[in-house]
Amino acid sequence: MLMMSMSQGEKLPRSVPKGTLPRIWRFAAAHHRMLYGFLALTTVSAVIAVGVPVLAGRVVDAIVNRTGLATVVWIAAAIAGLAIADALLGLAERWMSSRIGEGLIYDLRRAVFGHVQSMPVAFFTRTRTGSLVSRLNNDVIGAQRAFTSTLSGLVTNVIQLVLTVAVMVTLAWQITLLALVLLPIFILPARRMGRTIAALQRESANLNAAMTGQMTERFSAGGATLVKLFGRPEAEAAEFGDRADRVRGIGVRTAMANRVFMTSLTLVSALAQAMVYGVGGWLAFTGRIEAGTVVSLALLLTRLYGPLTQLANARVDVMSALVSFERVFEVLDLEPSITQRPDPRPLPATPLGVRLRDVRFTYPDASTVSLASLEEVATLDHTENHEVLHGVDLEVAPGRMLALVGPSGAGKSTIASLVPRLYDVDSGAVEVGGASAATGEATPGAWTDIRDLSFADLRGAVGVVTQDGHLFHDTVAGNLRYAKPEATDAELVTALERARLGPLLRGLPEGLQTVIGERGYRLSGGERQRLTIARLLLAAPRVVILDEATAHLDSESEVAVQEALAEALVGRTAIVIAHRLSTIRSADTIAVVEDGRVVEQGSHEVLLARAGRYADLHHTQFAPAA
Repeated sequence: MLMMSMSQGEKLPRSVPKGTLPRIWRFAAAHHRMLYGFLALTTVSAVIAVGVPVLAGRVVDAIVNRTGLATVVWIAAAIAGLAIADALLGLAERWMSSRIGEGLIYDLRRAVFGHVQSMPVAFFTRTRTGSLVSRLNNDVIGAQRAFTSTLSGLVTNVIQLVLTVAVMVTLAWQITLLALVLLPIFILPARRMGRTIAALQRESANLNAAMTGQMTERFSAGGATLVKLFGRPEAEAAEFGDRADRVRGIGVRTAMANRVFMTSLTLVSALAQAMVYGVGGWLAFTGRIEAGTVVSLALLLTRLYGPLTQLANARVDVMSALVSFERVFEVLDLEPSITQRPDPRPLPATPLGVRLRDVRFTYPDASTVSLASLEEVATLDHTENHEVLHGVDLEVAPGRMLALVGPSGAGKSTIASLVPRLYDVDSGAVEVGGASAATGEATPGAWTDIRDLSFADLRGAVGVVTQDGHLFHDTVAGNLRYAKPEATDAELVTALERARLGPLLRGLPEGLQTVIGERGYRLSGGERQRLTIARLLLAAPRVVILDEATAHLDSESEVAVQEALAEALVGRTAIVIAHRLSTIRSADTIAVVEDGRVVEQGSHEVLLARAGRYADLHHTQFAPAA
């Protein structure tokens, strides 16, 4: 059966890239011994499948020739023994195939999930989530079937076919020749029908993927809210119903195609058996063969056409499985653009400052971070990105606050994203340090490029609160412990109190074990933001970045969040991005960013006195109403 991971209109390749098969075999190295045992069992099963018809013919010969009841009983006992052995082999095969299959699914999913987690943020900003989920589900299962279904089927059918033809030629070459003459009548429709069914399944897979994507987006709290706000439930239901109707139609056509296919095979097989009985009966009456041989040939014929049918469409099955592997390898072959050096420098346990030296940055092109198939487009966008930061120089000393202001799109959030290394600079450097390792006091030296640090050290040193801090569909405790898995309940409660969420915690029905819903939608905007601040307090980073942390809050919520932020910033270095200048007046340094450049720096009073761009922004926000 064709794997359900292929998109609509996708054609099976005539060949696979060089090295794919050895790579698949290497990937399955952990299961080699189990795989060899599995193939051995399928071989024995194939031999039994051919041996039983031969023994059945011997029973008929023994009865016709009256060679004795004992002979008939012994042969019948042998057939019974083979049946028992075949049943036990079937159970053993199923156990081994499930161990191999589930093991491969486990290995592939862990490899893909771990690799995707190592990709930069730019990868996720371009990729459709449903496409990634499909790689972890449909394609991984399709690759697994290559071993547990396609491979075993090929081995069993080839062995059974060779043995069947060999035994039939030995019994009666004339009838065997006639059976082989009928093969084109049998195989050609099988190939045509196989292609038809494969095309229907590809279309069904694509429609099912589209429905999954629609459900994933519309069933989220944000998506459902948008649908209701714009009054489009009926349109959404109609679009979904149209796809579901097409899947229903394809299901009916597939069922009928399969039925016609199987009916045709059964009919041809019955006609072939009739031919065997007719020609074989004539040969038996003339004394050229035994009566039991006719029975054996008729039974063997069923062992001949079945494998031939499956082998006729083997290329579809094999290539489909290989396509699944290729789609998995396609993700695994994407090189993360941000990597950790093999010998990272240790980060001293001192207060940290942040410095940007002549930083230039351009967002990465699609070709370096993404795949067309993951974006669900025919070809990647080849538009060349333009430089967004042009020689930025900034510095904030340990324990001080740097505020970034300027119009939207100026580059403020881009600067903030470079510090935790969500992106890497094109040239220049982002550094942390600025304090003596011996005294912890601020000093012009002791700066370290963040690219020389381990991911763990950098993540532990830099914390970020964005305007839409993400929360998981988990309990309050689960969301907080994401920052500090070993935190005790007492530590969680303390962090919530410091984030001004004590009253909320006491009002929750299950306390820390209350599930807050997807993205925390069971909480208000201010409560969600304070919960992300509580998470930051648990992590206790030395550098805090606040990216429009109060941008979308009402006045009352903003006051509560500002109090929580003041608690979070005590004794820490801070980089704050804000449109509301009233929130950053107390910053030690304010930098005005425009068009990817720092055009002014200084304190609030100094910049106002300078009467430059900051003074213009301040006048615009605080000018008296006319």
